[in-house]
Amino acid sequence: MTATLLKTSSLESLLGKDAEDLLTYKAKVSANLLHLPGADFIDRVWINSDRSPRVIRNLQQIYSTGRLANTGYLSILPVDQGVEHSAGASFATNPMYFDPENIVKLAIESGCNAVATTLGVLGSVSRKYAHKIPLIVKLNHNQLLTYPNYFDQVMFADVWQAWHLGATAVGATIYFGSPAADRQIQEVSQAFKHAHELGMATVLWCYLRNSNFQQDQDYHLAADLTGQANHLGVTIEADIIKQKLPKCNHGYPAMSKIAENGYGKTDERVYSELTTQHPIDLTRYQVLNCYAGRVGLINSGGAAGDNDFAEAVRTAVINKRAGGSGLISGRKTFQRPFEEGVKLFHAIQDVYLSSDVTVA
Repeated sequence: MTATLLKTSSLESLLGKDAEDLLTYKAKVSANLLHLPGADFIDRVWINSDRSPRVIRNLQQIYSTGRLANTGYLSILPVDQGVEHSAGASFATNPMYFDPENIVKLAIESGCNAVATTLGVLGSVSRKYAHKIPLIVKLNHNQLLTYPNYFDQVMFADVWQAWHLGATAVGATIYFGSPAADRQIQEVSQAFKHAHELGMATVLWCYLRNSNFQQDQDYHLAADLTGQANHLGVTIEADIIKQKLPKCNHGYPAMSKIAENGYGKTDERVYSELTTQHPIDLTRYQVLNCYAGRVGLINSGGAAGDNDFAEAVRTAVINKRAGGSGLISGRKTFQRPFEEGVKLFHAIQDVYLSSDVTVA
């Protein structure tokens, strides 16, 4: 295991006034209910599943690469924002990343477990790098060139293409709650089935997308709604779930107030017994919905900003203490100078390597 460079004093400084609370909080739901990350995670959790030996091998490769190798934790670089947010918006800050090779170089230099990006990016450099770092091909994207702009994940790549370029896994996004959600669920379910047949692992970005989720606060980030999105994601056999860090709760009651015929179903015990307003409890509810941690939950902490290091470390602490499996870090890293992006990744990874940050 690579030694951690983040000292306790530095960690507390980055966490600021919330340091003691975040590092010592006792979660409402016991960690004893969870399948927690660890060096034996694949053998302990996946070996008796329906995943084939080839899928198990590729999952193990992802968990055995980079600075977090064989810890049960993941640090992944995703760069599909050239499609999602336009290449100009994504790379004008750092034009070097218009060249796909520099994206992969950042992931390798940063000690990431894997790099997730587009078919075009990986197809242009796969012969040079497929044996050096696990490649995750993002199959679908939301393109915003159509006028008027609208949000829909459409397939840009085929599972066979990912397999032929040597990918370890495929990834996809579903906009749960959107008008196109049913179609996206069906498309991604079939793609994941095909990927598993070919021996590749699967990663699902379980995002919410509906203008009605934006009310008195942004319920796209509600623990109860994102938790259910996670549960739908593991239902179609995602091997790793990507979800945004929750910021609030009570999304179901809020939606029920504006829906003429009610909205979905929940249980008051979700709010009274399984969660509080504490970020570790909210994130633990997301983990619970990933089959109690059988499917690893990786979080993200939003767009790049002035306090990237502090926000990224805070997100890592919350995810780890909640029982999550790691972080995915995109714009916070590649929209900085190369060396700073590497340092930011290392700071995140140090949280997962630190014995001072334990599961709550």
